[in-house]
Amino acid sequence: MKNADNPLLQGLNTELPLFDKIKPEHVLPALNHIIKHNQKEIARLTRIKQPTWGNFMAPLEILDEQIQRVWGPVTHINAVKNSDKFRSVYQEGVQKVASYHAELAQNEALYAAIKKLRKNPAFNGLNHEQKQVIEHVLRDFRLSGAELKGADKGRFKAVQIRLSELATTFEQHLLDATRAFELYINDEAELAGLPDSIRAAAAQRAEESEQYKGKDGWLITLDTPSYLPFMQYSEKRELRERIYTAYVTRASEGKLDNSSIIDETLGLRHEAAQLIGFDHYGSYSLATKMANTIDEVTGFLRELADKTRAMAKDEIIELRAFAKNRLGIDDLQAWDVPFASEKLRLHTYAISEEELKPYFPEQKVLGGMFTLVEKLYGITIREENAPKWYKSVHYFDIFDKNSKKIAGFYLDPYARAHKRGGAWMDECTVRWHRPDGHLQLPVAYLVCNFDAPIGNRPALWTHNEVITLFHEFGHGLHHMLTKVGTRGVSGINGVSWDAVELPSQFMENFCWERKVTNLFARHYETDEPLPDALFGKMVAARNFQSGMQMLRQIEFSLFDMLLHSEFDLQSGSGSKSVQQLLDEVRSEVAVFIPPSFNKFQNSFSHIFAGGYGAGYYSYKWAEVLSSDVYAAFEEEGITNSETATRFKDSVLAVGGSRDFMESFEAFRGRKPGVDALLRHSGIQ
Repeated sequence: MKNADNPLLQGLNTELPLFDKIKPEHVLPALNHIIKHNQKEIARLTRIKQPTWGNFMAPLEILDEQIQRVWGPVTHINAVKNSDKFRSVYQEGVQKVASYHAELAQNEALYAAIKKLRKNPAFNGLNHEQKQVIEHVLRDFRLSGAELKGADKGRFKAVQIRLSELATTFEQHLLDATRAFELYINDEAELAGLPDSIRAAAAQRAEESEQYKGKDGWLITLDTPSYLPFMQYSEKRELRERIYTAYVTRASEGKLDNSSIIDETLGLRHEAAQLIGFDHYGSYSLATKMANTIDEVTGFLRELADKTRAMAKDEIIELRAFAKNRLGIDDLQAWDVPFASEKLRLHTYAISEEELKPYFPEQKVLGGMFTLVEKLYGITIREENAPKWYKSVHYFDIFDKNSKKIAGFYLDPYARAHKRGGAWMDECTVRWHRPDGHLQLPVAYLVCNFDAPIGNRPALWTHNEVITLFHEFGHGLHHMLTKVGTRGVSGINGVSWDAVELPSQFMENFCWERKVTNLFARHYETDEPLPDALFGKMVAARNFQSGMQMLRQIEFSLFDMLLHSEFDLQSGSGSKSVQQLLDEVRSEVAVFIPPSFNKFQNSFSHIFAGGYGAGYYSYKWAEVLSSDVYAAFEEEGITNSETATRFKDSVLAVGGSRDFMESFEAFRGRKPGVDALLRHSGIQ
């Protein structure tokens, strides 16, 4: 194949990737070509005697853009449309890209040139975005082993490449393990307790399955839209136990067992951190975050746990008593908790997620969310045609108040086979003033795993799924509403990892406001608005078991940070296993201990495959920030466009071009506090 015919290389000069043309055989030729081209250009740049922004840093931005333009669509397709053929080339590509970045990060001549540029008096004449990029690049060079010598340098590079491979394998094992389990039901009695909408989704899932197509039955899988409702509503305790067991033991057995990957990952991270000069990976990770020390993080988490524990204990006592007295479950087990909790919610508040779903049809929800952000930020959102990777994907452009296009985004809302679970936002393109004078606009990927339409019925989403959509769109707005034109600090680039969740968690709050739900909460058949009584019940139930939920997130966060700091990595007698550490954290924090066969860590892809290693606490840290930010809207008006404009200009628009605490203080006028988070969570 000629390079001119490769859609990945053609995508270097198109506004959007050519998703309708990209095939597995395009990946490696395009990647080999761009890596070879970039390496040649880097060699040329390092021969420049007097590096400046124009002759040195700007060309480096172009090289970063080119590798992203080729590799970004590949990683995206691997996540949303995985196949055996694509996976094999992706795995080989991961090694090539990891090697390329490791070589780049340890290029002594490149590092020396940027240090020379930093010391040059001309540095003072650069704008603040350019200065911030240079400071970040120098920091990242140091963290990537650029100052290592001899064998240490080579070892660090090898470790980074291996860690990339392990992360990819971890995620693939989890995907395969999730796909490996299916519960096919052909006896309607086994569906006892399941609402009609869940039964219909299970029937459609079976009909779309190659194995069960044409048969009368229902298919339950471990994908969240299937697993979670089944656990909440199924009256068949033995089936709940069976499915729960399959879910919590994913990637913990046989060839898909992630245990050895976890051990190797932890060992290599620790080794890499010590090569750079840190005591452990936890401290290494904090070098790019707002938090300064391990003690600061663990102290923050334990303080939140102390403030929450009494409430959580009351919640679990209430749940056990309800399960015994109302449901006849004397020994509440982990597979009973979602079921009993849903029954208790219904008993206490007379409301369930299933009762709400008819009021949250897809098009109404999307339209309402768009109307909200259009009012807040003075933008307009319009669906357009674009190359897509799947038929149900949508593409939208965003325009400012002068009808000028400023950004775009893809939306891939439905769960399906060969698609990674969960929900996320990722960059397609970054806002960037190119050296040729062209302004490249930011484009985002917004990916969820919600139920698709069934027959002639539109997709109906739970309120929790609506919250997830708002969350990911908050990430997208952070990426798309940036005014920064320097690539390295545009949008979410350069933002402290423990602050990047602020805009997403901030958006979740609007889902609880009557003024906002009025924009979209309408029955899909009658178009009747969500009744006031039902909305009132929904709000009343907002903090149902919020203490238990808070402790659950603290458990994950504390486990992650201790795993990457205090955990003894030495082998031999007396050493502590990963499971033992998790058990210790649970004994300190949790009010409900899961069964011993629960291997949660083997599916904890956030920290082993998703970039949150020694950083999962960021969700809680950023939730403090986001609650405090939303409190300003509560004080000034939740849809107050002046407040929203101040938030956009202070936080969203500046990206990583300045320290994030400066951005927060520019909006709030002070440092953050935990009071708003505790109040929003119903914790006294």
